[in-house]
Parts: sequence; C-alpha cells; structure tokens
Amino acid sequence: MKMIKELARETEVLAEVDVLVVGSGPSGLAAAIGAAREGADTLILERYGCFGGVITQVGVEGFAWYRHKETIEAGGLVPEFENKFKDIAGANPECQSESQALDAEMFKYVADEMILENNIKPLLHCTAVDVIIEDNIIKGIITESKSGRLVILAKRVIDCTGDADIAALAGAPYLKATKNELMSVTTMFHCKNVDIDRFNDYVKNDLKPTYKDWGGYWSIETTGKEDDLFSPYFEKPFVEGAEEGIVPKEEDVCLGGTWSSVTPEGEVTQLNVVFISNIDCTDVKDLTKAEIAGRRNALYSVEILRNKVPGFENAKLRNFGMTLGTRESRKIEGHYSLTKYDVMNQQKFEDSIAIFPEFIDGVGYLIKPTTGRYYQIPYRCILPQKIDNLLVAGRSISGDKIAHVSFRNMACCVATGQAAGIAAAVSIKEGTTTANTDVKKIQESLINQGIRIF
Repeated sequence: MKMIKELARETEVLAEVDVLVVGSGPSGLAAAIGAAREGADTLILERYGCFGGVITQVGVEGFAWYRHKETIEAGGLVPEFENKFKDIAGANPECQSESQALDAEMFKYVADEMILENNIKPLLHCTAVDVIIEDNIIKGIITESKSGRLVILAKRVIDCTGDADIAALAGAPYLKATKNELMSVTTMFHCKNVDIDRFNDYVKNDLKPTYKDWGGYWSIETTGKEDDLFSPYFEKPFVEGAEEGIVPKEEDVCLGGTWSSVTPEGEVTQLNVVFISNIDCTDVKDLTKAEIAGRRNALYSVEILRNKVPGFENAKLRNFGMTLGTRESRKIEGHYSLTKYDVMNQQKFEDSIAIFPEFIDGVGYLIKPTTGRYYQIPYRCILPQKIDNLLVAGRSISGDKIAHVSFRNMACCVATGQAAGIAAAVSIKEGTTTANTDVKKIQESLINQGIRIF
C-alpha cells in the first residue's frame, strides 16, 4: 500500500463547548437535546445538509413501528418527537402500529426547530476526520468542511455516527463482523402516480399480508404471537419478476420487503425492498458500489411493481433516499456487552439508563413487543473501554449480534442518545469523568427528563 507523509500544521479552533455530539440521527438529536436540557453548552455536528439521520437522509418513517397497546417503552424524547411532528405536520398514523409515520422532508424542519428551541449550536456540512486525545482522555475533534480544517474542543464528546467513527479514531476497542456476516444495506425509495384505491383493494383482498409472510423465502423465528398481525409486506411479486426476466437478477441483491404510507396524492412511501449484502459501510469503495447498485435495483423494483402489483401500472419513482440505509458496522467494546439472553429474558441492571421493548427484527428473528416485555440497558454499554469522556450512543453501543438487532432500532437509539447526553452533562456538573460519574445521579436526571429506566 502506497503511503504519503502529511506535513504538520496548526489548525484553527472553531468552537469550544461543554458537550459535542457527532452525528444527528435519532441518537444524536436525542443526545444533544438531553445534554442541553441538563444545562450543558452543546454543539451538534452533521456531515450532510440536514439533521435527522436515518429519517431525513434515508427515508425511514417511523420511530416505533413495533408499538402496540401492550408495549412498554422508555418515554422521553420518542413521544416528544412524534408529538412535535404532529403539531407541525398533522397526524399521520403508521399503518402497522400505534405510532406516527414521519415524512422525511418535514422532519428536516422539525429537527431544525427542536435544535434551535433547545439552544443547541448547529453545524451542518462538516465531517469529523480525527480526534484530539491526551492521556486517553478525548479533548475534541478535527473537522473538514468547505471552511477547511478546523478544531472543535469539548469537555465531553458523544459519538452518534452509527459506525463508532469517533471511538475508532480515538483508539477505543471495537468489534466488526466480516462483510459476509454484516446485515444488508438498503436503498429506500418512494413512488408516485399509484392508483391507491386499486392498491389498497389488492392489499386487503388478495395480498392480505402478515408477519408470517416474512418467512416465505428464508428461515425466520417468531414467538407465534406475531404471525397473524398485519404487515405491509410483499415479496412474491419481486421473486416472480426476477424469475420471469422482467429485470435481471444480481448477485448479493435481494428484492422484496415493506412499504409505509399510502397517501391520497397517489404516493407509496418508504419502499424498503432493495437489500444488498456483502457491504462494509465503513469502506468508501463498498459504499459507492452499493449506492449505484441500490439505485439501479430500485428502478428494477419499480418496473416489477408496474408489472406485478395492481395500482402500480403507471407508477413512477418519486425520489430515492439521500443515502443508503445501513444497519450494522462497528460496535464498541464497552464495560458491559448486552446479550441475546438479556434482551429475551427481561434482564435488569442496577446501572440501567433506559428500557426497550423485547423487539428483535433481523438475522432470522422477528419478535414484536405485544405482551409488555422489555429489557434494561446499562450505562456500561455506552461507555467505551480505554478512552474517557467519550460516550457512544445509537446502533454502535456494546452488545452481541442478536442484542444489536434490537438496540439498533431508532427508538432505542433515541433512548441511548438521550441517556448519553444527560450523562455527559451530569459528569461535567459533578466534576468527574464519564467513567467515574455516580450513575445514581445520572439516573435521577434521566427520570427528571421523563425517561423510564426500570
């Protein structure tokens, strides 16, 4: 591998803050708001041109598509996000749960408003490229942007990148599966010009989709209670379309999946039907390959829909998500690793910072929280080894593969994000590092912000 040596340089300090949140998806938004409400001077940094992460940039519309009457949740910012969206855009019930479908474009504005209302310093179009470490304590990050190379100094840093980018740059230990074991990436897209009356009639009278259908073409394990619940799922048309030669089959690409909203304007949104395997989303070459293949196969999917699904005969692409939806990459090695046993057996922890329903979706499991079961998430899972004053929230917290399939979900990312923001602020007030802060003081502040922890 050819290498070059960069010249040493002095770099301008752009900002000095109490808490710096890197990444603005569900975990990052929650971390920044949690820290700010705890009194910390907070900055949130985002590499794209809008806040919201997987909602606004990928096009996933629901925090809680698992939610049913019996579901027990952490509360906190998830219902607040949903209610804020309803206040601005109006109610838009998600079709398979008791939650809200969030229009990706409108949520960009909702995220802006919540950041400004909480006096958080926003910074868009800026990417973290390195970290500042002294004696295994993080002091800030180095960024690149149109403004050049700049430094942001912070008393505490929260990694909400989804890929544990900051933790990895800092030298914190992490785990990452091999490419062939990583969960697939997805190109989300939306269709317009759909005859929604014909499509709804097809769904109701012919397709009649349930979660049982998810096991049609691969092995899937449920508890049985999920099987007969409605699911906006279709796979058979895509399999038949490829077999009949309507579109070419591609290696490492699987077509078939779900939709979200069907609008009066003839739109069907969040078509989550293009799955690409053998992609490492921390590898820029793999990301490029998947973006191009994903858009191509999204258009193949539109062609199949036109040919195989009533109501889609004249359908057209409305838009792609801004970027790939990614599910799995690095996971930090924390001071505790959440396990499959913990998730499936309602495990309890003295240092719990949130609860999450017993919801598992992926790697051969589909378990919906319809009986009130939930597990607790310990503070130690968001605390990386070796590096202090750094917290990690979202899908890259510490856990095994099955636990990850649960805690990667957006509502859980909100829960760990809000907890991380609060913990960072509390540690500053207490004059301790994040590794040595009294967890009971963090828990008191979590409860004060309306979060259920036990």
